[in-house]
Amino acid sequence: MSPPHPPFDPMQQAQQLFAGHHPWLLSRLKARLRNTAEAQDVASETFLRVVAAPQPMRIDEPRAFLTTIAQRLLFTLWRRRELERAYLEALAQRQDELAPSPEERALLLETLETIAQALEGLPLKARQTFLLSQLDGLTYHAIAEQLGISHSTVRRHMTEAFRRIAIAQLQQQAGVPRASRHG
Repeated sequence: MSPPHPPFDPMQQAQQLFAGHHPWLLSRLKARLRNTAEAQDVASETFLRVVAAPQPMRIDEPRAFLTTIAQRLLFTLWRRRELERAYLEALAQRQDELAPSPEERALLLETLETIAQALEGLPLKARQTFLLSQLDGLTYHAIAEQLGISHSTVRRHMTEAFRRIAIAQLQQQAGVPRASRHG
């Protein structure tokens, strides 16, 4: 007969996870990003996601678990950069008289951030579906084929992404503060 498991304490697990795996995760992120500050941000956000999880869970494979969360955060970071870069390139191609004012530009960037944050809560395939459609211009059939999912799943992912974005934009327009990512 095996000894009984001690009671599950999610906060203790998070502390042990951080103490035991933060240096390892940070090292991996530094190698991937080649930027210490960004690596620290992603590592911190990874552990914040663990602590803020709506349902505490036992983590049997901590490095695989942390890697999955960090990869999702990296994907989001890179897509945000891609969105920003595409916006700035399009802006640079516009004539000066058509360029938005600093206020309009700030509002556009805030809207992009609102959209990006609304998409953060989606599963990875759903985010990929939305971004392939909206940034790469792929059809639903092409997305389904590329991601190995059904056409109806693509439609369901797109509907959920647009629903989340609509809610986030309504909250932005109503002046409802966004949940802070870092505190």
